[in-house]
Amino acid sequence: MDIFLSSPISTVLLFTLPLFLFSLVWISKKLSRNTNRKSKPPEAGGARPVIGHLHLLGGSQPIHITLANMADKYGPIFTIKLGVRRALVVSDTETVKECLTTNDKAFATRPNLTASVLMCYNNSMFGFAPYGPYWRQMRKFVTLELLSNSRLVMLKHVRESEIKLSMRELYQHWNKSKNIGSDKVLVEMKRWFWDLTLNVVLRMIIGKRIPSFENDEDSRVLKMALKDFAELSGKFVVSDALPFLRWFDIGGNERAMKKAADDLDRYAEEWLDEHKRRKSSGQFKGGEDFMDLMLSKLKDEGDRPADIANKATCLALVLAGEDTAAVTLTWILSLLLNNHDALNKLRNELEIHVGTNRLVEETDMKSLVYLQAVIKETMRLYPAAPLSLIHAATEDCTVSGYPVSAGTWLITNLYKLHRHPRTWSDPEEFRPERFLTTHNHVDVRGQNFEFIPFGSGRRMCPGVSLALHVLQLTVANLLHLFDFATPFDEPIDMRQAPSLTLSKVTPLDVFITPRLPAFVYDITD
Repeated sequence: MDIFLSSPISTVLLFTLPLFLFSLVWISKKLSRNTNRKSKPPEAGGARPVIGHLHLLGGSQPIHITLANMADKYGPIFTIKLGVRRALVVSDTETVKECLTTNDKAFATRPNLTASVLMCYNNSMFGFAPYGPYWRQMRKFVTLELLSNSRLVMLKHVRESEIKLSMRELYQHWNKSKNIGSDKVLVEMKRWFWDLTLNVVLRMIIGKRIPSFENDEDSRVLKMALKDFAELSGKFVVSDALPFLRWFDIGGNERAMKKAADDLDRYAEEWLDEHKRRKSSGQFKGGEDFMDLMLSKLKDEGDRPADIANKATCLALVLAGEDTAAVTLTWILSLLLNNHDALNKLRNELEIHVGTNRLVEETDMKSLVYLQAVIKETMRLYPAAPLSLIHAATEDCTVSGYPVSAGTWLITNLYKLHRHPRTWSDPEEFRPERFLTTHNHVDVRGQNFEFIPFGSGRRMCPGVSLALHVLQLTVANLLHLFDFATPFDEPIDMRQAPSLTLSKVTPLDVFITPRLPAFVYDITD
């Protein structure tokens, strides 16, 4: 040993070997960092210190269009920085499918956003609730007691009677408002659609409706609170990206959210008190409406009292049901008025299968295949929730070969997905016929990942069947009973508003005229 250490060669090795090993480790780490850097999803350019890409997502342009333009530049999977948050944005069939099937559980929760804390009873509305026992319990309850096929059959009379009543009110409004020399009456259809869908949902949830075409102050405040919720829930509060700014309430959004929450809670509390009084007075029969069912079956669990879960769930169903359906109905009529060939085809189908002496019934729907294609094509071009709701990764996972860290937000751009030219020919055109030919196999129930207007996977919207019933029956009867014309025969303005749901910026003012014999409109419930 002494001889070996004392030799010149051994001395050189003694000092150079550690240096060589250190260099080797350093190079390996450097290569590893470079490899990891290359393996991350591409990040969109234009990020700024601290705020990241927030400055690119503001303004009047809807966020889904901004992200769609980014996808054209950076590809169908890329990341953006929202202050201290990182979000993965996906918009092609293969990537979306991988996120919502292979990684479905990893992306099953929601981020803890200011809007869902302040306006959703601290994340108690099940659509915004984090993945866990409470979410599973509420979703199961809603699915079985309201949205299952058996319950929808039981509630068929509510949908049909409410739609009939709304059609009669529209006819009476025309009859009262028409002028001598002209049988055309101007109606703002966005408002009418909103009233109709709100009443359908209210009758199913709390057993009552609010009058249409009336200036009732109580109804006006409720409608305003519901609209404020829809608008505010789509706003990205600065403090969600930069939590240290929470106390400043930049833009006053948090103050507005608290007001909307208070207004809605006041109505929900009144509904619940009314149901409790009816139950205690012996008028309660059980199962009269959804709030009754929840009042009978829900128990206090953990930090969520049964009354909070009841109010949160009922409000969530009202908010989701009326807003998304009304938005979709508005786009359907707008598209048809801008595409008269499609409108005439739909009218011909109705006259062949329904005739001209009665209303359309739900039993007619199996024959109205072009109507179904029109609704699908509308949801392709204008999905009610163009960015779905944000998911958050609860664990590390891999998407399209890229590592995705726990805590990353997932934004699914349905607007871009549904207009991807690799899947859809002439993707910007309104062509219902595609769902009768090249895409006749494509459904809306989350199994065809090129077209998922209701989402897919664990967090898919459970109200698909109810939504389709309401959309089909409303559109069929409306177009069967009335003719429509735009002021000065101008095309409908199709600009989109920046909100959680894909709303139309301008009102939908149209002239209506009855098109069937008068006795058809003598509708009794």
